[in-house]
Amino acid sequence: MTFPSFKRILLKLSGEVLMGQGQFGIDLDTCERIAGEIKAAHDGGLEICMVVGGGNIFRGLAGAAQGIERASADYMGMLATVMNAIAMQNVLEKIGVQTRVQSAIPMASVCEPYVRRRAMRHMEKGRVVIFAAGTGLPFFTTDTTAALRAAEMNCDALFKGTSVDGVYDADPKKVASAKRYDTLSFDRVLADNLKVMDASAVALCRDNDIPIVVFNIREPGNLQSVLRGEGTSTIVQNELEHA
Repeated sequence: MTFPSFKRILLKLSGEVLMGQGQFGIDLDTCERIAGEIKAAHDGGLEICMVVGGGNIFRGLAGAAQGIERASADYMGMLATVMNAIAMQNVLEKIGVQTRVQSAIPMASVCEPYVRRRAMRHMEKGRVVIFAAGTGLPFFTTDTTAALRAAEMNCDALFKGTSVDGVYDADPKKVASAKRYDTLSFDRVLADNLKVMDASAVALCRDNDIPIVVFNIREPGNLQSVLRGEGTSTIVQNELEHA
């Protein structure tokens, strides 16, 4: 299995994806299935890094809405992403994929601190690098973290695994006639306020010419299909790339 269009990608997973069909926490069966798909892509020659959200454990905005001071709530959310990163590391290494977790908040007893050059070297050596703890700063989402790390790692694309098979002009779970886009420009996403990623993440990818591929990670085998250009997805990119 080979993926000629990309050499290095960043895979962004929401914390909610790791819940599987549950309402909270980490579903190991789901993690193991996703790990198997990552291994298949990795064995095909891709260099892969990851950012995992923490919404299955704690969301900073939700905590702030309940009365926790916003910066503190965001730090709690960052720690939740470390838990998810360690879980993904465990299931990946069980199937023979070498990984490193790097945290933007130093915690030397648990994982490596984030060091860009070290992360680059890990990927060059065939390891999957999982970036945890967001940017290490409050008020930034893991979407922004994903865009930032994709730029820092010189990734060819950012793959966002979600619960829907692309970007729609309305919520497909609520509007039966919602239209899915095959391709979109970054400027269109920002102008129409389409819910792909937050605006800072979209602008960062636009300015660094990193396409965003939105696809349904809950569908088994879909990651490989999308990497081959066969699966259903929406590609957000600069207009000149497909003019």
